[in-house]
Amino acid sequence: MSKRQQEKLIAIGLLIALPIYIAYKILSGIFLIIADNIIVIITIVLFGLLVFIAFKVYPEIYFNSKKFNLIKESISKHINNCNELNHYIEELKGSYVNIESYNYGAGKMIDNSVYNFQRKEWNNIFYSNQIHHCTATVCKNASNQPIKYLCKYFDIVNNEETLSKFEKVLNDFTSVEQGKDLIKREREEILNSISKLIPFLIQEFHKEKLTQKLGFETVDISDTYIPTFTFQYVSAGGNSSSRCDIKLNIDNLNHLINYLNDGIKWTISIAGQRALMTSQLRDKIKERDNYKCCSCSLSIEDEPNLLLEIDHKIPLSKGGMTTFENLQTLCWKCNRTKGAKILD
Repeated sequence: MSKRQQEKLIAIGLLIALPIYIAYKILSGIFLIIADNIIVIITIVLFGLLVFIAFKVYPEIYFNSKKFNLIKESISKHINNCNELNHYIEELKGSYVNIESYNYGAGKMIDNSVYNFQRKEWNNIFYSNQIHHCTATVCKNASNQPIKYLCKYFDIVNNEETLSKFEKVLNDFTSVEQGKDLIKREREEILNSISKLIPFLIQEFHKEKLTQKLGFETVDISDTYIPTFTFQYVSAGGNSSSRCDIKLNIDNLNHLINYLNDGIKWTISIAGQRALMTSQLRDKIKERDNYKCCSCSLSIEDEPNLLLEIDHKIPLSKGGMTTFENLQTLCWKCNRTKGAKILD
């Protein structure tokens, strides 16, 4: 073997041995560290295991225990009441009058201009039966007089039938907002009543799972059910745009009812007899009836989180009027049962 070949073999051997030696030294150092700190490492591993058991295993054991099931059974009636009210609120969310902009048909804009215009705002044009495309002037005026322009461009007919429909929507939406607050309050009261029976770990770190395991259904506290009507302006050149959003929330419903009332000539109602079903009227009727259901006599003194609603004794669909004499306070359960019936 030539000297050159020997040198080549030695170089290859060094290239192989060097990584092995480095790996050996690293592993030896790691083992030495582990050996010197074995108690600390075991402590950390055991602590991690305890944390895993506390946050993953223990809750499952607890929620399947006899003790938890007894607690759940003892408050099941209250939980069912909360869930029933939640179902009722979800029904009321769909009660709004379906109003929409006039449908002029659909078309597609194709830009064949020789110049490379961006026309970026054209991409922001949205089409919906709750969007009215208009001039910049109309969009600006709508922001100054939202109720007037809502009625004009979304074809809200100014008559007593329309007014009655929006009064019902206001009545229902108000019940929704009050009901959501009452559900949250009652849920907290139920949880507080059993707080001494629930382990600290569960209450602090698994509260959401606790409410689910107890049987509480999810309460949607958002206001996505409230319709929004939009006036949208996009310039012909596609370089500028503006919009005005009108949310038909409780405040705007009150304004809308008063606006419709001002523009209606009463032909059926005796002047001064008809009252507007506004938020203020709801409060007056409840106060008159001492915040007590006129059907079952349940009051907020008996049940602080009771949802009270205003009902027409003779329904509007059967010729009833919005008058003080024809309005009464009912709890939500009695109102739901009554429906459009006329009670003695």
